[in-house]
Amino acid sequence: MRASLIQIAVDPDEPVAARRARAARLVREERGSADLVVLPELWTVGAFAADLFAAGSEPLHGPTYEAMAAAARDAEVWLHAGSFVEAVGDALYNTSLVFSPDGELVASYRKIHRFGFDRGEAALMTAGEDLVTFDLPHLTVGVGTCYDLRFPELFRGLVDAGAEAFVVPAGWPARRRGHWTLLARARAVENQAYVLACGTAGTHAGVEQAGHSLVVDPWGEVLAEAGPGEEVLRAVLDPAQPAAIREDFPALKDRVLGVEAPAKPRV
Repeated sequence: MRASLIQIAVDPDEPVAARRARAARLVREERGSADLVVLPELWTVGAFAADLFAAGSEPLHGPTYEAMAAAARDAEVWLHAGSFVEAVGDALYNTSLVFSPDGELVASYRKIHRFGFDRGEAALMTAGEDLVTFDLPHLTVGVGTCYDLRFPELFRGLVDAGAEAFVVPAGWPARRRGHWTLLARARAVENQAYVLACGTAGTHAGVEQAGHSLVVDPWGEVLAEAGPGEEVLRAVLDPAQPAAIREDFPALKDRVLGVEAPAKPRV
C-alpha cells in the first residue's frame, strides 16, 4: 500500500480559503501515486493559533469537509484529511475526517487529549471521548492526533479494537522534535503497528513547527522521514507485516496489566 503524507506549511499570511484550495490540489496530485493520503493537524488555522479557533471553526459538513471529500474522490484515494476546528453549538472540537476513494466520510475522530495545560486548546476545545478505527483493504487503522501520541493507553485501546496501523496528524513544535520522533517509534514498537505521523511546516502564532513527518514500520524502523519544510513524504507499507511480526515475536500476547474487554470503536 502506497502512503503519501502531505506536510503542508501553515503561513498566517495565506488566506484559509487559499490554503484549503492548495491542500486539495496537493491531494489531487497524488492520484496514481498513493492509496492513502494524510494531511496534518489544524492546517486550516494553525495548531497554536488559539485566538483563531472560534473564528475559523466550521460545522462538520462545512467548506473543509466539502473540499476534502471532492479531493479524495478526484484523486481516488483514501484520505485522512488532517483535522479542523469543528463547531457544535457553543462547543469546539479538534476533529479529524477520513474519506473513501468515493469521497464518502468513513470515520471522524474528536481529539481526546487536548494540549495546553489549561490554556489554548485545552481551555477552548472540548475533549472527544471515542476511540476510532477505520478499515482499509487488508489493514485496520486507528486514529490519534498530536498530543495523543504521549498517551500509550490510547494506542493500546486501538490495538484491542483491531488496529494494525496508526495515523497521527500533528502540529508539533520544533523545540520538541526529538520527542516527536521518539514517541512515534515507541508507539510502533510497543504495539507492533505502523505509525504514519504527519506534521505541519512553517511558523504560526510564533511557534516554529517541527515538520519531519515520518512513517515507522511495526519493528520501529523509520521507512521515510521528511525535512522541516513543506513536502510530500511517500512510503510503501506491507499490510501483512503487522500480523507477521506479532506472530513471530508475540509480545502482545504476554500483556498482564490493563488487559480487559476491548473498547468498541466508533467507526
